[in-house]
Amino acid sequence: MEKMKQAEVKMLRDEEWREEDGLMLKEGKVYVPKDEALRVEIIRLYHDTPMEGHGKQWKTAEIVTRNFWWPGVTREVKRYVEGCDTCQRNKNHTQQPAGKLMPNSIPDKAWTHILADFIPKLPLAQEYDSILVVVDQFTKMAYFVCQKCQLQARIKPTALYQR
Repeated sequence: MEKMKQAEVKMLRDEEWREEDGLMLKEGKVYVPKDEALRVEIIRLYHDTPMEGHGKQWKTAEIVTRNFWWPGVTREVKRYVEGCDTCQRNKNHTQQPAGKLMPNSIPDKAWTHILADFIPKLPLAQEYDSILVVVDQFTKMAYFVCQKCQLQARIKPTALYQR
């Protein structure tokens, strides 16, 4: 009991706790001391066995808490299951499949469909440190505009149109 007080276990009530065969029990469940390796081993034994089949977080927590207790047991089970490589590889995905890829429409004249991208954080050259790249999808003609990095947030069509 004294070791548990030193380990900062809160709310020690006589009706909740008892000692039996050298084990501390809380409401009939074995109290696991603050030993990370021991706690992980207990979770592993209940989660990674072929019989349990890598149960999800709540199933594993329910099985572990049938016999064991420590502060934050469900939080540690959640962290263990989220880090389980087998579970992450085999979990069900709830999103719909993306569907078939559809081609972009083919433009019928120049400069009706354009693509734009920035190349930022370049070495300074005549006060400019980034390049705005504009490509026409029809002719594949590329146009490069020197920019200052702070102008990246706003593309001014007039600056592009004037050039």
